Amino acid sequence: MSAGRVTTIHDLQTPALVVDRAMLDENIATMAAALPGDRLRPHVKAHKSTALAARQSAAGHRGFTCATIREVEGMAAAGLGDDLLLANEVLDTRRLGAVVESGARVTVAVDSEETVRAAAAGGVREVLVDVNVGLPRCGCAPEQAGAIADLARSLGLEVRGVMGYEGHVMLVADVEDRRRQTAECMARLSAAHADVGGDVVSASGTGNYALNDVATEVQAGSYALMDTAYAALPDLPFGQSLAVLTRVVSRTGPVEGIPGWAVVNAGLKSLGMDHGNPDIPGGVVWFCSDEHITWQPDDWDAVRVGDLVRVLPAHVDPTVALHERMWVVDGEDVVDELPVDLRGW
Repeated sequence: MSAGRVTTIHDLQTPALVVDRAMLDENIATMAAALPGDRLRPHVKAHKSTALAARQSAAGHRGFTCATIREVEGMAAAGLGDDLLLANEVLDTRRLGAVVESGARVTVAVDSEETVRAAAAGGVREVLVDVNVGLPRCGCAPEQAGAIADLARSLGLEVRGVMGYEGHVMLVADVEDRRRQTAECMARLSAAHADVGGDVVSASGTGNYALNDVATEVQAGSYALMDTAYAALPDLPFGQSLAVLTRVVSRTGPVEGIPGWAVVNAGLKSLGMDHGNPDIPGGVVWFCSDEHITWQPDDWDAVRVGDLVRVLPAHVDPTVALHERMWVVDGEDVVDELPVDLRGW
């Protein structure tokens, strides 16, 4: 551990990311039991930490999904380069080619002639054909996948199979509706796979990891740390292990009929806000500003300036990317440090 003089949460400079050790370990073990070994390709964009990825690797997962070239480079440098998938289209793959030359295995997503030729030109040797299965983002139409695979093979690339991300399905509240929509998306991916070939069908995420009986591997990432958006789903067995630790910096009593409120020292610059306001257990968040969250405690009289308050983010990925490290805690004790060493571009 490199925590230095930090031994308890009271030593931390706030805002700080804290991760409950027992809950993190349970989340990793629960997913490893459900999707053992190469059935899971954890997505490191959710935590951007090679130290946390090493914990996932120790649970039996040797292949990882990445969102950026920097993530690929960092994972390989950390000795976690057995099988890295960059699940995004890239038009300049020279840095990926260098990682391949260093001995790591790197596969890149392609969905067009341009991305196929870029992969070949930059020294990447393996690709997955990215298929649009319903989310209007990247991915070719299913009926175009075979031609893209043919082009890739003609240029000497190995086509490992297909991938498709049904991100629009992840937070559907009704489980059966989520299952139905997942099946519809996988029908599209299966049709493309029939034309493309290869051993890999890569798809899905934390929200529907247990509902997909087509994918050979699942790209879940948020399950380890979780957030309030995923925690709202009734069927997920993962706990919210990550919180932003803050301090109460101001407290105001009832004013002209307005109940008492308090302010903590975290805000838009330390939280991913695209999924809405964070939660504070034992209170109601009113609004977030640059450096502050104004909230109404259930028991205003019990709150004091200087109190530590855990804030639960609504979206884990962009929240983690705003911080340099996560502190692993056991109660109030700080037991480890996880550098967020894959952040940035």
